[in-house]
Amino acid sequence: MAVSGLMLGFAFAMVPLFKIVCVKLGLDGTTQRATVAPTEITNIPITVRFDSNVDKQLPWQFVPDQKSVDLKLGETATVFYKATNTSDHPTSGTASFNVTPEKIGQYFNKLACFCFTEQTLKPGESMEMGVTFFVDPAMVKDKLTDEVRTITLSYTFFPSQGFFPKDGQPTASNNADTTTQIKLTPVSGPAPVNTPVN
Repeated sequence: MAVSGLMLGFAFAMVPLFKIVCVKLGLDGTTQRATVAPTEITNIPITVRFDSNVDKQLPWQFVPDQKSVDLKLGETATVFYKATNTSDHPTSGTASFNVTPEKIGQYFNKLACFCFTEQTLKPGESMEMGVTFFVDPAMVKDKLTDEVRTITLSYTFFPSQGFFPKDGQPTASNNADTTTQIKLTPVSGPAPVNTPVN
C-alpha cells in the first residue's frame, strides 16, 4: 500500500515537474519569459509567422492582425491578435500557445503576453490582444538551429468559466460593434542572458 501510495503521488507530481522542465529547456515548443530586451541585435534575419485557433466550443473568431513579421535576432517586436465574440451572450476564454519548430522554444522570449489570462467578451465585442517578444541572439550559437529562419507562434483559445464571466449570466446585447484593447501584461521570469555573437 505504501508503494502504491508513493507511485500515485509521483504520478501527480510528474505533471508540474514536466511543465517546469519544458519551460527551462524549451521542450514541446514552450517559450521563455523575460523581463528585459537584449542589448544586442544581430544582422541575422528571422521571420515569425502567426497562427490562431479556437476550440469549437468557444464561439469566437480569433485572428492575428498580420500574417508574419520580419526581424533580426535580438530585435523586439509587438504584434496583435483580434478576438470577437460571435454569440449572443458573454463568453470567456483563455489562450495557450507554443512555437514551432519546437527546438526554438528555448530561444523565443516573451516580454508581455495575453496568454493564460482569462478574457471575457460581451456579445459581438472585439478585443485587440498584444504580445511582445524577441528571439534570443544566442540561437546563432546552436548548431541544431542553423537551418531555422522561420518560426511559427501559435495560439489556441479555450472556453473558461463555463463560457460566462464570474459574476454574470448570458444576456442579450446590442453592442455588436464594440471594440476594446487590452494592455500588455508583462511576464515574470529571469532576464535573458545576452551572449556575444560573432
